[in-house]
Amino acid sequence: MTEREARAGEGLSQALTPAAEVKSAMTGFLKEFNGFQSEVKQALQHQEERLTMLDRKTMTYGRPALSAAVELDAPHKKAFNAYLRSGDDDGLRGLVLEGKAMSTAVAADGGYLVDPQTADTIRSMLLATSSLRAAANVVQVDAVSFDVLIDRTEVGSGWATEVAAQTETATPTIERISIKLHELSAMPKASQRLLDDSAFDVEGWLAGKIATRFIRAEAAAFISGDGVDKPRGFLLPAKVANGSWTWGNLGYIPTGAAADFATTNASDCIVNLVYALGADYRANGTFIMNSKTAGAVRKMKDADGRFMWADSLQAGEPARLMGYAVLICEDMPDVGANTYPIAFGDFAAGYTIAERPDLRILRDPFSAKPHVLFYASKRVGGDVTDFAAIKLLKVAAS
Repeated sequence: MTEREARAGEGLSQALTPAAEVKSAMTGFLKEFNGFQSEVKQALQHQEERLTMLDRKTMTYGRPALSAAVELDAPHKKAFNAYLRSGDDDGLRGLVLEGKAMSTAVAADGGYLVDPQTADTIRSMLLATSSLRAAANVVQVDAVSFDVLIDRTEVGSGWATEVAAQTETATPTIERISIKLHELSAMPKASQRLLDDSAFDVEGWLAGKIATRFIRAEAAAFISGDGVDKPRGFLLPAKVANGSWTWGNLGYIPTGAAADFATTNASDCIVNLVYALGADYRANGTFIMNSKTAGAVRKMKDADGRFMWADSLQAGEPARLMGYAVLICEDMPDVGANTYPIAFGDFAAGYTIAERPDLRILRDPFSAKPHVLFYASKRVGGDVTDFAAIKLLKVAAS
């Protein structure tokens, strides 16, 4: 009996040994897995600390952006700024723009064309001013002049019978008006220290300076230019009474007083001026006058006591006189004896402005040290192309 019990206990001990081995193996595996997990966490922590250190170094030594919106896809702006600040033209020489943008070819005199963004800024400022550009016909050319062909005659005609011989009728003729392009220039300057300031908007400052110069020069030339190294203004041609008007002259209507508007029925001259223009031109008519003249005209009333001047009720729309738009151009003459303070006509047909689409700028750091000169030039011309499309109001008794 004792021997059997001893043998049974020995069998039980041998049966429990495999379970203990499994338990020991699982314990070792979990211990090794926990160690591997700790190593992975430690490696990730080291990697995160390294990335954080690199980010801090980048933020510490990174230069601030010139503007809130950094244009990474505008290499021409970077090259142009480098040229303006230091005269380094390597970026401009190696820059290739699309053909539809302005040419970036290097001129023989070392000048460079303004980058497209700056030129667009200048153009928008020119169009936003109160100059004849708002009403005239503006064309862009790539030549030294622009020729306008004018057909001012009609084909002859007559009534014919069934058997009568036909006679030759008049044949229309064509005239050509050549508009020569003249060079308009400006030369602002800035100190080299100002250009070196990384937060300074070089392009915006340069565009504003050049635009201001060009606006004033163009606006005056389109109205009263004498044609000598500048456009021919629409007030340059000879003026004759509208009743005896001929091609090549501008017809005028008198105010009825020697040095001012007539004291009675002052608005009659405005009515006569409007209807002196042909019906086809009158449909697109525009008044042009300066602020002083506008102040006098807006006081005029018709025979029923109603004001002839009507201010616009919509933003961006011009005031109207007898239903026609009024363009305020400060270069128009004031009311005075034998002056022409008001013009009325279809200026899109009557006056053409021709210009080259490129604007050239030359950097000169030597002539005015410690300042840098920027010589900018543009070619533009203008002339009357239809003498029947414009009528003038003359301050005169008759």
